[in-house]
Amino acid sequence: MFQPGPATTAPAALHQDPEPTVSRTAHRTAPAEPAQTRPVLYVPVRAVAAGCALRLFRQNDGSRCAVAFTSAAALTALLGDDQRSVQLSEPALRALIDPLGAGTLIVDPRLIAPPVTPPDLTPLHTPAPLAHSARSAS
Repeated sequence: MFQPGPATTAPAALHQDPEPTVSRTAHRTAPAEPAQTRPVLYVPVRAVAAGCALRLFRQNDGSRCAVAFTSAAALTALLGDDQRSVQLSEPALRALIDPLGAGTLIVDPRLIAPPVTPPDLTPLHTPAPLAHSARSAS
């Protein structure tokens, strides 16, 4: 278990700004913007070598779109337990999908495809058993 050590002070030279022309006081004295809470969206992703990538989908007309869900339960209900997801705000998600040509974002989509029924695997006809013919030895 990690135990934090006693607080230490660094030499003053380490605390100097690397670029003294940049003023940090402008950031401190600026009035605080009102906290805007953005809703968090659950966005499906797929695993890639570098981490994860957004899953894009197709609409009925063939155009690409992104989907997002307002809850993890809604994502799981539609895409299954194995679907990975990340949490993003809508502006962040739109910033990611716009360069990909997927300008449409569908929030809480519903499955519109007909349900898939498993194929009937019973054979159409039952093959007749092979007759074993006895050969006479001559």
